[in-house]
Amino acid sequence: MTFKAIIDEIENNLKKILSDISVLEVDFSVEPSKSGFGDVSSNISFLLANQLKKSPKDIAEMISQRYLELPKTLVVRSKPHPSGYVNFLADWEKLNQLILSESILPEFGNVDLGKNSTVVVEHTSVNPNKALHIGHVRNIIIGDTVSRILRKVNYTVNVLNYVDDSGLQVADIIVGFKHLGFEQEPPDGKKFDHYCGDDVYVKTTEKREQDPSIEEIRRMVLKELEDGDSEIVRFRDRITRRVLSDQLETCWNLRVSYDCLNFESQIIRSGLWSRAFKKLKEMDLIKFENEGKNQGCWVIRGEKEENDKVVVRSNGTATYIAKDIPYAAWKLGLLEDPFQYSKYEKEQPCAKTLWQTTLSGGTYSRNFSGEKVITVIDSRQARLQDIVTSLMGKFKSAPDAYVHLGYESVTLSSDTAKTLGLDTDGKQAQMSGRRGLYVSADSVYELLKEKTLKETKTRHPEMSEYEINQIAHNVAVGTIRYEMVKQDLDKIIVFDLDKSLSLEGDTAPYIQYAHARASRILEKAQRAPSIDVDFAMLKEKSELDLVKTIGLFDLNIRDAAKNLSPKVISRYCHDLAVAFNLFYEKSKVLDLGDENLERARLCLVNSFKITIKQALDLLGIDAPERM
Repeated sequence: MTFKAIIDEIENNLKKILSDISVLEVDFSVEPSKSGFGDVSSNISFLLANQLKKSPKDIAEMISQRYLELPKTLVVRSKPHPSGYVNFLADWEKLNQLILSESILPEFGNVDLGKNSTVVVEHTSVNPNKALHIGHVRNIIIGDTVSRILRKVNYTVNVLNYVDDSGLQVADIIVGFKHLGFEQEPPDGKKFDHYCGDDVYVKTTEKREQDPSIEEIRRMVLKELEDGDSEIVRFRDRITRRVLSDQLETCWNLRVSYDCLNFESQIIRSGLWSRAFKKLKEMDLIKFENEGKNQGCWVIRGEKEENDKVVVRSNGTATYIAKDIPYAAWKLGLLEDPFQYSKYEKEQPCAKTLWQTTLSGGTYSRNFSGEKVITVIDSRQARLQDIVTSLMGKFKSAPDAYVHLGYESVTLSSDTAKTLGLDTDGKQAQMSGRRGLYVSADSVYELLKEKTLKETKTRHPEMSEYEINQIAHNVAVGTIRYEMVKQDLDKIIVFDLDKSLSLEGDTAPYIQYAHARASRILEKAQRAPSIDVDFAMLKEKSELDLVKTIGLFDLNIRDAAKNLSPKVISRYCHDLAVAFNLFYEKSKVLDLGDENLERARLCLVNSFKITIKQALDLLGIDAPERM
């Protein structure tokens, strides 16, 4: 238990008071207070006003008086506020001991929401025809962070990456290589995924728009790709696997890992659709239209006729959604698994095995389905995802079994776009892979790393090249990851290189620097911190605020997991860093001339260091010892 211990104590005593006054089923809240309103507050008085025919202020006074008569361990006083809230003051000597003793344990912050059930998180899912750009990175980091949070609350998480290797964008690069004379090897020094995206894809698209005959060639290529074992299919596999390999290197560099790669071309050939189609008809989830604009088609009925979605056209061909439906059902384990699995040819840096689907030559011993599925896809695809979500809820008889976690796009500030070679006339840069108007994730990382390298060399000329490189890497990765999750998912991100590297404000380096500061204090102390201290020594406001913020770790994890909100953890990291920096400014730790106080403050610094490191790890961000 942490700060939740005092919340639980207050909730139980308030329920006892409600029972004593014969009031039941009041859904009141008990929450950490804002500064100046005690340590914990409850809104219970407002919810009783109608039943008791009294003002919230009078009820708060009555409840506070009754509360004082109850046995209590962590509360020293209850106090009515004129507004009607009931505020509670903590016994900080006891709470200090409880929170700081628990914060050093490996299981600190653990919350058992998942009960070891299995959840699938699918993210990334970028066409293997180009390098990842900074817009893709928001998807990747949201998905990876949600996966980390769900593991912390005791879910078994299967992370999937859907590789769309059979679509129009892949056909474009095949046309470029096979019909427009592009060399298959990139220029020296250029990654293959960058070459395919910057040169082959963009220039093929330009030529196709200028020459209608190339459109016909693309249609021919798409038709050839339908054959599971043709020369063009084998060529497609070689090209897309090379692009995918480079994309994965980018993801791994950002501390992202996966459990399985799923290939669209295999899903199409697997027979999953025919099984799903049969089941949809049996369950009466799709209808055959005998008349009207969709005559001869199989459709998913919407609330209105114009919202009907065609699944199978009148000529018997399946629409795009016909690929999503069986794949979604497979992820939920509702269809027999047609795949075999083999290990991916490269090892992930985290040492976790990466598997990939195959239709031959693998092993059947893997299961990547889950009782629940979370699919991270940008909000522009919300309508299609709503249809799949509704359909899967009926398929599984569980409306919340399939979740679309949507998010808005990423733009570049005009200054950052200019730094990276895009002229936007002072406007934010909207990205388009087809037009070549994008900034790769690799280039953003390299620029951030270079800026950090220069700063670190200036601050620490005594450091080795390896140490400086490691710090620069960790700060660059941390900066990118933090900028992708600190905003609400329904808000557009305007990414700015200079602001994101600031050691002030809501940035990753600000938080990482707080950890480095704490590390330096403990290093200077030249002794191991201990919890065998006098916890009553910690009584200054900056000390108690820091203890309280440390104690809120598990409550924030619970909130983030329940709402699939990485922002909750990023906000908590920032709040914790702010609390530590205020403590750092107000409270000297070493050379105090008071051994007991020094030991108590070292204990607090150590608890902060452990907690911020754990919290940053949930965001996939490293906590450097020095910066």
